[in-house]
Amino acid sequence: MKIFCWVCLVFGIVSVGSFSEEPQLSSPRVVFQTNYGDIEFGFYPSVAPKTVDHIFKLVRLGCYNTNHFFRVDKGFVAQVADVAGGRSAPMNEEQRREAEKTIVGEFSDVKHVRGILSMGRYSDPDSAQSSFSILLGDAPHLDGQYAIFGKVTKGDETLRKLEELPTRREGIFVMPMERITIHSSYYYDTELESCQKERGILKRRLAASAVEIERQRMKCFP
Repeated sequence: MKIFCWVCLVFGIVSVGSFSEEPQLSSPRVVFQTNYGDIEFGFYPSVAPKTVDHIFKLVRLGCYNTNHFFRVDKGFVAQVADVAGGRSAPMNEEQRREAEKTIVGEFSDVKHVRGILSMGRYSDPDSAQSSFSILLGDAPHLDGQYAIFGKVTKGDETLRKLEELPTRREGIFVMPMERITIHSSYYYDTELESCQKERGILKRRLAASAVEIERQRMKCFP
């Protein structure tokens, strides 16, 4: 299994923008269903558009299903394994082609704080593929060196469960003693759900109006 890690060297940084405030999440949400609960996250397309497109395509292809978190370092990161080597199920050709792509390093001024999603990579700043970390605490030493592309929107209680699991150290990595499996994943659009909710409210209002109109008609025109 390939292991992507953060290294403590400074490489040439390609800035894709400055964000004095928290960037806007787009409407899609992804949910990882693990053996310890669900983790939902959204994307920052204005910060890392190529990274977002790549990760979202991997999700839509089902590439993260049967993958796992190979690293859980309490207060630091929970890191998802590279899908090409971390899945327990075999990959089809389309999945493998997408998983083996590398993404240009879209580094930004967004800060590495708890809940942020940040790409793993080798020393080459443009070597990110499919491994990424969920920040379990603030890590300012990573700022500007790793591509942030989203954040957790639900599931912090799941992350806290992961932080309490027994771990072992292998070199620089703190790894869980048992496999934390992403059994399945799915995605949905918050704007679509909002529209459906509003449509339901409108239908109820129209129905109520129709009843009132009929009541008035019966009253005034018996």
